[in-house]
Amino acid sequence: MANILPIEKKAAVVSMLCEGSSIRSVERVTGIHRDTIMRLGVRMGEGCKRIMDEKLRNLDSRVIEVDEVWEFVGMKQKTANLTEAGEGMGDVWTWIALDAETKLVPAFAVGARNQVMADLFIEDLAARLSHRVQISSDALRTYQGAIERAFGTDVDYGTVVKIFSGAQLDEQRRYSPPEVVSVEKMVISGTPDTSLISTSYIEKQNHTLRMH
Repeated sequence: MANILPIEKKAAVVSMLCEGSSIRSVERVTGIHRDTIMRLGVRMGEGCKRIMDEKLRNLDSRVIEVDEVWEFVGMKQKTANLTEAGEGMGDVWTWIALDAETKLVPAFAVGARNQVMADLFIEDLAARLSHRVQISSDALRTYQGAIERAFGTDVDYGTVVKIFSGAQLDEQRRYSPPEVVSVEKMVISGTPDTSLISTSYIEKQNHTLRMH
Protein backbone atom coordinates (compact mmCIF):
# COMPACT_ATOMS: atom_id res chain seq x y z
CA MET A 1 0.00 0.00 0.00
CA ALA A 2 1.13 3.54 -0.76
CA ASN A 3 0.86 4.60 2.90
CA ILE A 4 3.43 2.01 4.09
CA LEU A 5 6.02 2.49 1.34
CA PRO A 6 9.38 3.87 2.54
CA ILE A 7 9.69 7.60 1.87
CA GLU A 8 12.64 6.91 -0.45
CA LYS A 9 10.44 4.67 -2.62
CA LYS A 10 7.67 7.27 -2.71
CA ALA A 11 10.15 9.97 -3.73
CA ALA A 12 11.54 7.76 -6.50
CA VAL A 13 8.06 7.04 -7.87
CA VAL A 14 6.99 10.69 -7.83
CA SER A 15 10.27 11.80 -9.40
CA MET A 16 9.90 9.33 -12.25
CA LEU A 17 6.29 10.33 -12.86
CA CYS A 18 7.29 14.01 -12.95
CA GLU A 19 10.01 13.16 -15.47
CA GLY A 20 7.39 11.68 -17.78
CA SER A 21 7.90 7.98 -17.15
CA SER A 22 4.86 5.80 -17.72
CA ILE A 23 3.20 4.03 -14.81
CA ARG A 24 4.22 0.63 -16.17
CA SER A 25 7.84 1.71 -16.64
CA VAL A 26 7.91 2.97 -13.03
CA GLU A 27 6.48 -0.41 -12.00
CA ARG A 28 9.26 -2.26 -13.83
CA VAL A 29 12.06 -0.11 -12.42
CA THR A 30 10.88 0.11 -8.79
CA GLY A 31 9.04 -3.20 -8.42
CA ILE A 32 6.01 -1.36 -7.00
CA HIS A 33 2.63 -2.49 -8.34
CA ARG A 34 0.97 -0.09 -10.77
CA ASP A 35 -2.18 0.18 -8.63
CA THR A 36 -0.06 1.38 -5.71
CA ILE A 37 1.68 3.87 -8.01
CA MET A 38 -1.67 5.25 -9.15
CA ARG A 39 -2.95 5.54 -5.56
CA LEU A 40 0.24 7.39 -4.62
CA GLY A 41 -0.26 9.73 -7.59
CA VAL A 42 -3.80 10.52 -6.44
CA ARG A 43 -2.62 11.20 -2.89
CA MET A 44 0.15 13.50 -4.16
CA GLY A 45 -2.33 15.38 -6.33
CA GLU A 46 -4.76 15.83 -3.46
CA GLY A 47 -1.94 17.04 -1.21
CA CYS A 48 -0.72 19.56 -3.80
CA LYS A 49 -4.28 20.81 -4.22
CA ARG A 50 -4.63 21.39 -0.47
CA ILE A 51 -1.33 23.30 -0.36
CA MET A 52 -2.35 25.40 -3.36
CA ASP A 53 -5.76 26.15 -1.88
CA GLU A 54 -4.20 27.31 1.39
CA LYS A 55 -1.17 29.23 0.13
CA LEU A 56 -2.37 30.92 -3.07
CA ARG A 57 -4.40 33.67 -1.44
CA ASN A 58 -4.30 37.49 -1.51
CA LEU A 59 -2.24 37.44 -4.73
CA ASP A 60 -1.08 40.70 -6.28
CA SER A 61 -1.30 39.54 -9.90
CA ARG A 62 -1.93 42.27 -12.47
CA VAL A 63 -2.51 40.40 -15.76
CA ILE A 64 -4.34 37.05 -15.91
CA GLU A 65 -4.97 34.83 -18.93
CA VAL A 66 -7.61 32.08 -18.79
CA ASP A 67 -8.31 29.17 -21.10
CA GLU A 68 -9.44 25.55 -21.06
CA VAL A 69 -7.81 22.45 -22.53
CA TRP A 70 -9.66 19.34 -23.70
CA GLU A 71 -8.77 15.76 -22.83
CA PHE A 72 -10.65 12.55 -22.20
CA VAL A 73 -10.77 9.91 -19.50
CA GLY A 74 -10.76 6.34 -20.79
CA MET A 75 -12.41 7.18 -24.08
CA LYS A 76 -13.79 10.13 -26.03
CA GLN A 77 -17.33 11.25 -25.25
CA LYS A 78 -18.69 10.04 -28.59
CA THR A 79 -17.50 6.52 -27.82
CA ALA A 80 -18.69 6.71 -24.21
CA ASN A 81 -22.18 7.63 -25.41
CA LEU A 82 -22.30 4.49 -27.57
CA THR A 83 -21.11 2.13 -24.86
CA GLU A 84 -21.95 1.34 -21.26
CA ALA A 85 -18.96 3.31 -20.03
CA GLY A 86 -18.46 3.74 -16.33
CA GLU A 87 -19.11 7.00 -14.52
CA GLY A 88 -16.44 9.60 -15.19
CA MET A 89 -15.52 8.28 -18.63
CA GLY A 90 -15.47 10.62 -21.61
CA ASP A 91 -14.51 14.22 -22.32
CA VAL A 92 -13.04 16.37 -19.57
CA TRP A 93 -11.80 19.96 -19.59
CA THR A 94 -9.09 21.55 -17.45
CA TRP A 95 -9.76 25.26 -16.86
CA ILE A 96 -6.55 27.16 -16.10
CA ALA A 97 -5.73 30.71 -15.02
CA LEU A 98 -2.17 31.95 -15.57
CA ASP A 99 -0.38 35.05 -14.32
CA ALA A 100 1.12 36.38 -17.57
CA GLU A 101 4.03 38.04 -15.73
CA THR A 102 5.12 35.40 -13.20
CA LYS A 103 3.62 32.29 -14.91
CA LEU A 104 1.99 31.34 -11.60
CA VAL A 105 -1.21 29.27 -11.88
CA PRO A 106 -3.47 30.77 -9.19
CA ALA A 107 -6.53 28.65 -10.00
CA PHE A 108 -7.65 25.65 -12.02
CA ALA A 109 -10.71 23.44 -12.28
CA VAL A 110 -11.47 20.10 -13.91
CA GLY A 111 -14.88 19.23 -15.27
CA ALA A 112 -17.31 19.90 -18.10
CA ARG A 113 -17.13 22.80 -20.52
CA ASN A 114 -20.29 24.60 -19.41
CA GLN A 115 -21.48 27.69 -17.56
CA VAL A 116 -21.54 25.98 -14.16
CA MET A 117 -17.86 25.05 -14.36
CA ALA A 118 -16.94 28.48 -15.75
CA ASP A 119 -18.69 30.14 -12.80
CA LEU A 120 -16.95 27.90 -10.24
CA PHE A 121 -13.57 28.44 -11.88
CA ILE A 122 -13.79 32.24 -12.12
CA GLU A 123 -15.27 32.58 -8.61
CA ASP A 124 -12.30 30.63 -7.25
CA LEU A 125 -9.90 32.86 -9.18
CA ALA A 126 -11.56 36.06 -7.92
CA ALA A 127 -11.32 34.86 -4.31
CA ARG A 128 -7.53 34.54 -4.62
CA LEU A 129 -6.75 38.04 -5.90
CA SER A 130 -6.07 41.09 -3.75
CA HIS A 131 -6.95 43.89 -6.17
CA ARG A 132 -8.32 44.80 -9.60
CA VAL A 133 -6.77 42.81 -12.45
CA GLN A 134 -6.83 42.61 -16.22
CA ILE A 135 -8.17 39.31 -17.59
CA SER A 136 -7.86 37.95 -21.13
CA SER A 137 -9.74 34.99 -22.57
CA ASP A 138 -10.76 33.59 -25.92
CA ALA A 139 -14.24 34.17 -27.33
CA LEU A 140 -15.94 31.41 -25.29
CA ARG A 141 -19.11 33.17 -24.12
CA THR A 142 -19.32 31.38 -20.77
CA TYR A 143 -16.34 33.45 -19.59
CA GLN A 144 -18.22 36.72 -20.00
CA GLY A 145 -21.08 35.77 -17.71
CA ALA A 146 -18.76 34.13 -15.18
CA ILE A 147 -16.41 37.15 -14.98
CA GLU A 148 -19.32 39.57 -14.64
CA ARG A 149 -20.82 37.56 -11.79
CA ALA A 150 -17.51 37.05 -9.94
CA PHE A 151 -15.91 40.50 -10.41
CA GLY A 152 -18.81 42.82 -11.20
CA THR A 153 -17.37 46.08 -12.54
CA ASP A 154 -14.09 45.67 -10.65
CA VAL A 155 -12.17 44.14 -13.55
CA ASP A 156 -10.58 45.05 -16.88
CA TYR A 157 -11.51 42.32 -19.33
CA GLY A 158 -10.78 41.72 -23.00
CA THR A 159 -11.05 38.81 -25.40
CA VAL A 160 -9.00 37.47 -28.28
CA VAL A 161 -11.17 36.44 -31.22
CA LYS A 162 -9.43 34.17 -33.74
CA ILE A 163 -10.78 33.55 -37.23
CA PHE A 164 -9.82 30.14 -38.61
CA SER A 165 -9.63 29.00 -42.20
CA GLY A 166 -12.67 26.85 -42.96
CA ALA A 167 -12.44 24.74 -39.81
CA GLN A 168 -15.11 23.81 -37.30
CA LEU A 169 -14.13 25.32 -33.97
CA ASP A 170 -15.84 22.58 -31.95
CA GLU A 171 -14.20 19.70 -33.84
CA GLN A 172 -12.35 17.75 -31.15
CA ARG A 173 -11.06 14.92 -33.33
CA ARG A 174 -8.30 17.07 -34.79
CA TYR A 175 -4.93 17.08 -33.09
CA SER A 176 -3.40 19.78 -35.30
CA PRO A 177 -4.94 23.26 -35.04
CA PRO A 178 -6.45 24.92 -38.12
CA GLU A 179 -4.75 27.91 -39.68
CA VAL A 180 -5.49 31.27 -38.04
CA VAL A 181 -6.26 33.87 -40.70
CA SER A 182 -6.93 36.88 -38.43
CA VAL A 183 -6.99 37.91 -34.76
CA GLU A 184 -9.17 40.61 -33.22
CA LYS A 185 -8.95 42.02 -29.69
CA MET A 186 -12.19 43.14 -28.07
CA VAL A 187 -12.74 45.15 -24.88
CA ILE A 188 -15.57 43.57 -22.88
CA SER A 189 -15.51 45.54 -19.62
CA GLY A 190 -13.42 48.15 -17.84
CA THR A 191 -10.41 49.74 -19.50
CA PRO A 192 -7.93 46.96 -20.28
CA ASP A 193 -4.58 47.73 -21.88
CA THR A 194 -5.20 46.39 -25.39
CA SER A 195 -1.52 45.59 -25.84
CA LEU A 196 -1.86 43.08 -22.96
CA ILE A 197 -5.04 41.39 -24.25
CA SER A 198 -3.56 38.02 -25.15
CA THR A 199 -3.89 34.29 -24.57
CA SER A 200 -0.44 33.34 -25.87
CA TYR A 201 1.05 32.35 -22.50
CA ILE A 202 -1.92 30.26 -21.39
CA GLU A 203 -2.05 28.52 -24.76
CA LYS A 204 1.62 27.61 -24.37
CA GLN A 205 0.88 26.35 -20.86
CA ASN A 206 -1.92 24.19 -22.25
CA HIS A 207 0.42 22.84 -24.93
CA THR A 208 2.98 21.92 -22.26
CA LEU A 209 0.27 20.22 -20.19
CA ARG A 210 -0.99 18.22 -23.17
CA MET A 211 2.50 17.12 -24.22
CA HIS A 212 3.36 16.03 -20.67
